[in-house]
Amino acid sequence: MDNLIGTHWHHLPAREVVELLESDQQHGLDRFSVEHRQKEYGPNRITTRRETPAIIRFLLQFHQPLVYILIASGIITAFLREWVDSGVIFGVVIVNAVIGYIQEAKAVNALAALARTMTAEATVVRGGEKRRLAAEALVPGDIVLLQSGDKVPADLRLLQLRDLQIDEAALTGESLPVAKKEAMLAHETLLADRANMAYATTLVTYGQGLGIVTAIGDHTEVGRISQLIAAVEELETPLTRKIGAFSNLLLYVILGLAVVTVAVGMWRGASFVDMFMAAVALAVGAIPEGLPAAVTVTLAIGVGRMARRRAIIRKLPAVETLGSTTVICSDKTGTLTENQMTVQAIWAGGSAYTVSGAGYDPRAGRIEHADLAALPALRECLTAGALCNDSTLVEAAGDWQVHGDPTEGALLVAAAKAGLDLARLAGELPRRDTLPFESQHQYMATLHQAGDGGRIYVKGGAEVVLAACSDQLGQNGASAPLDVAAIHAEVVRLARQGLRVLAVARKEWHGEAIDHGSVAGGLTLLGLQGMIDPPRPEAIRAVRTCLEAGVAVKMITGDHAVTAAAIAGQIGLHGTMGQAGAVLTGQELARLTDRELMVAAERTAVFARVSPEQKLRLVEALQAGGHVVAMTGDGVNDAPALKQADIGVAMGISGTEVAKEAAAMVLTDDNFSSIEAAVEEGRGVFDNLVKFIVWALPTNIGEGLVIMAAIFLGLALPILPVQILWINMTTAGILGLTLAFEPKEPGIMRRTPRSPKAPLLGRPLIVRMTLVSLLLMAGAFGLFAWQLGQGGTLTEARTVAVNTFTVMELFYLFNCRSLTRQVHELPFFSNPLAFGGAVVMLLLQVAYTYVPVMNRLFASAPIGGKAWLAVFASGLAMLLLIEIEKRLQQPA
Repeated sequence: MDNLIGTHWHHLPAREVVELLESDQQHGLDRFSVEHRQKEYGPNRITTRRETPAIIRFLLQFHQPLVYILIASGIITAFLREWVDSGVIFGVVIVNAVIGYIQEAKAVNALAALARTMTAEATVVRGGEKRRLAAEALVPGDIVLLQSGDKVPADLRLLQLRDLQIDEAALTGESLPVAKKEAMLAHETLLADRANMAYATTLVTYGQGLGIVTAIGDHTEVGRISQLIAAVEELETPLTRKIGAFSNLLLYVILGLAVVTVAVGMWRGASFVDMFMAAVALAVGAIPEGLPAAVTVTLAIGVGRMARRRAIIRKLPAVETLGSTTVICSDKTGTLTENQMTVQAIWAGGSAYTVSGAGYDPRAGRIEHADLAALPALRECLTAGALCNDSTLVEAAGDWQVHGDPTEGALLVAAAKAGLDLARLAGELPRRDTLPFESQHQYMATLHQAGDGGRIYVKGGAEVVLAACSDQLGQNGASAPLDVAAIHAEVVRLARQGLRVLAVARKEWHGEAIDHGSVAGGLTLLGLQGMIDPPRPEAIRAVRTCLEAGVAVKMITGDHAVTAAAIAGQIGLHGTMGQAGAVLTGQELARLTDRELMVAAERTAVFARVSPEQKLRLVEALQAGGHVVAMTGDGVNDAPALKQADIGVAMGISGTEVAKEAAAMVLTDDNFSSIEAAVEEGRGVFDNLVKFIVWALPTNIGEGLVIMAAIFLGLALPILPVQILWINMTTAGILGLTLAFEPKEPGIMRRTPRSPKAPLLGRPLIVRMTLVSLLLMAGAFGLFAWQLGQGGTLTEARTVAVNTFTVMELFYLFNCRSLTRQVHELPFFSNPLAFGGAVVMLLLQVAYTYVPVMNRLFASAPIGGKAWLAVFASGLAMLLLIEIEKRLQQPA
C-alpha cells in the first residue's frame, strides 16, 4: 500500500478503492491489520515543524543593523562612564527585543493551532463491530461512520450515504454545505467539487454517511496545507526593509566619518587619544538613538487607532505595511458580502418582483410594488417557501438569526418582508408529513392540513420541480397553462445574475402521508425565488475608496464563478481589461505558467474555485510583480496565503484559529470596510514615521558636522559627547515622539500607494534635511563662537551651543507637523502634545543651564539674557526659512 499514499481517489469506483486499501466495507479492518498500519503510517495527526529554541529566537531579535548601532552607542557611553545614558540605550534595545520575541512567539502558533483541529473522535467499524475511537488512532483502510454534528476525522472516500451534507467552508471556501454523492468523478475534478470525498476537519451538518479512510495526518488535504504554512518564509515589511537598508548605510557613513576625523586631526598634529575621543563624539552624535523607540511607539499608537476601527494588529510592523499596500486580495463570503443568504428576486403568476434589503432582518426590506391581497400567486409562492422549511427565524437583542439552513432562512425572511406572519401560517396549515431533501432527488416536500383536506408544498431545483408540474398558478390565483419556455427564460435570467434559483409548487392531497410518488407529477408551479449572499453596502463604498486610492482589490473565493462574477459586478470590481466581473477559475489557473500567472494576476479581479496552493501562487505572483499584498481569509485553506502575504488579514468572527494565528491582523467585524479603514490608518502611521525621521536625522547630521568642522578648523569641540547624548535622548523622547500623535493629513486616501521600490525619503525631503543640518551647524557653531567673542567661558559657549541645538529643533518640530502644508494652515491645537512637549523641553533646558547638579553632570553653566535672545532668534529663523523652503517646493 505504500505506493498509494498521496493517490487521488475521487475518480475510482468505490469497490475498487476498498480493494486497493485492502479493507472490507462490512467488517472493516481486523486487529492485526490495524496494528501493522499504525506502525507503518503512524498516528493520525499533523506533525508540527521543529521550533527554533526560545533563547535563539530571543537572541535573533538583536540581529539587526539598527540594533548594532544602538549597542555600539551603549558601549561607547559606558566607555565614557556615562552609566545612566548607557543604561537607557541598553534598556531601549532590550525592550525592543522582548516585544519582537513576544510577537514572533504568537506568530508561530499557527501550526500548533492547525494540529489541534485534527483532535476529534470517530465511529469506526473494526472486526465487524462499531467502536468510538480517538481520531488519532485511525489508519488508512478504516471504515468510518459519519452523522450530523461529527467532525470528519480523516480524508475519506464515501461509500454509502443518506442526505449527507458537509460544511467545507474552512477548507475550500464553499459558502454553503456541500451535498455529497457516491458516484465516481472525472480525474481533473477540483478539490471543491469532489462530492464523493469527505475531508479531515470539515463538519457534517446533515444526514449520514459511510466512508473509507484514504489519508491520515500529514497526507490529508489539511495536512498538505500545514506543509504549505511551514514552507512559507516570513517576509520583511517595507518599513523593516527600508530601515534595514538605511541602518546599513548609516553604519558605513559613521565609520567612514570617524576614520576621516581621526586622520585629519592627527594630520593637523593632534594626539591620537584626543582624536579618538572626537571620533567617539562624532559617532554618538550621528547615531539616532531614539529612532527604534520612535518607530515602536509610532506603530503602537497606530495599533490603538486601528483597534478603535475594528482591526486588531498581531504583528507591529503590519501597521505600516497596510499603508503601503498596493493590492488587497479578499475572500467573498462574509467579508465583501453579508454572509446571509437573501432572496432578491421572485417570479410568480407570470410577473417578476424585486425584494429590497439584505440580511436576515425582515424589517430591513420589502417586496417592491406588491400588494399580497391582490396577488394570490405571489402570496402562495411565499407561503410555500415559508412552510416547506425546517429552519427558524429568531430575534435576539435586536439581532436576527436563522437557525438551520441559510437557503431556507432566506425564504422565511422573504415571506416576513411581505408581511406574512410565520407563526400564524404554521398554525393555519399545520404540517402532517415530510419528505426531507435528498441529494438524488433535489427537492423537499411537506404535507399540511388545509381545511378538511391536505396540501403538499414542494421546493427544490427549478429543473426538477418544473418536470413534475402540469400547470401553473396565474396572477389571479386560478390555474393557468404551464409556460415552460417563459419559465426557463426566467431561470436563466436569474442565474446570470448569480442568483441561486429555487422553484416552489403545490398539490392538493387527501392521503395521510406522502412519498416520492406523491410528488412525481400533477404539481402546480407557484413561482421561482432567486437568492444570493448580497454584498455589504459599506464594502461597496470601501472598495470604491480603495480603487480611488490606487489600491487594487481582487476577489479570491472558493465559490462558483457565476456567483463570484455577479457579486464582483455589484461591488464594482473589474480587471485592467475593463471587463466587470471577468473571472478566472482554479481549473484555468492550473494550466497557466508562472509568467502567464503574473499577467493574469495583474489583469484579473475575480478568481473562483481556487485551491489553497493556487491562493498561495496568486499572492506570490502579485509579489513577484512588485506589489505589496494584503490577503484576507477565514479558513484553514487560507492560512498559507495569509502567511505569505505582506500582511495577512483574518476574520475575527468566522475565522478559524489557524487563520488567526497565521495572520498579522484580525478584523473584529469580518468587514471589508475595516480593511479600508486600516489602510487609511497605516498611511497615517507611515506619514508620522517619515515626519519623525525628517525631524530627527538633521540633528544627528548637524552634530556630526559641528564636530567635523571644529576638528578641521583645529578648534575646541563646541559640544561634548555627554552633551550630544543629552540632546539626542531628551529631544527625541519629549519633542520627536509627539509627531506620532499627529492627525492624518487631509486627502490621505486620494493619494496613490507608495511604490515598494521608492526610497524611505524622497529628494525634496533630503534637500530639506540637508538645509536643516547646515542651519543647525551654522547656528550652534556661530553662537558658540559669538559667546566666546563676548568674553564667555568655554563651558558657557558650549551651553549656548546645546541650547541652540535644542531650541532650533523645537521650532523645526512645528515645521514637521506637516511636510507639505504651511504651519498657519494646520489646526492650531490639533496636536496639543506638541505644545506640551515644547514647554517640558524648555523647562528641562532651563534646568540644564541653571541647576548645579546638571551643571556638574553635563558640563554646563548659567548664561545671560542676551544669549537666550540669540538662541530663540536662531530658532525663529529656522521656522521661517523652512516655511519659505516648503513654499518654494510646492508645485506652481
